[in-house]
Amino acid sequence: MEDTERLWVRRLRWRLRAAWQWPAYAVLTLLDAFILHELPPVRTGVDFIPGLIIASFTNLFLMGAVGPFLAKRLVRQEAPGAVPPTVRLEVLKDRAAAILLGLATLGLVAAGLATYPLRVNETDDLARNAELVEEYLPGNAPHEIQRNYETANTIRLEEGYFRTCINYDDRTRVWCVFVDVDAEPPTVVRDPSSIPNQEFQR
Repeated sequence: MEDTERLWVRRLRWRLRAAWQWPAYAVLTLLDAFILHELPPVRTGVDFIPGLIIASFTNLFLMGAVGPFLAKRLVRQEAPGAVPPTVRLEVLKDRAAAILLGLATLGLVAAGLATYPLRVNETDDLARNAELVEEYLPGNAPHEIQRNYETANTIRLEEGYFRTCINYDDRTRVWCVFVDVDAEPPTVVRDPSSIPNQEFQR
């Protein structure tokens, strides 16, 4: 009886050790969504709710597929002990899942930091584009276009190269320019096309 109780206590201790993956999932999934929103690895950015969905499914995949795969390999390499293999496997699954979730979060931070300078540079380029267009309008654009400057919209065609369009009073017509902020000096060139940016992108 004493041996049975000792074995039961040992198994209980092992099972209590396997209590990390779900708390880690809840906390790190929310943290991952926040990181995706505030420090996105893509220039277009990620809204919080889509980021939460992406983080949820990614973390579930790590917990349900990758973690068990690694745990089974580790169990095979362990020497037999008093704790049954099924209990050891359960604990190792938990530990592997928690570690993978933590590594995934660190990976998101690293990816976000890697693209941060690019996003800052693009923001600066967009601001420079707006300055150049505003400086170009007097003497180069009809008064109607100058008056409607607040309707300007811009698309990025290449790194540092943009197309900015401004509506006429007739909102179905636009006046557009190409802007190269990386040229020395920067250039603004009138685009004879009246195709709106929404259609030009297609």
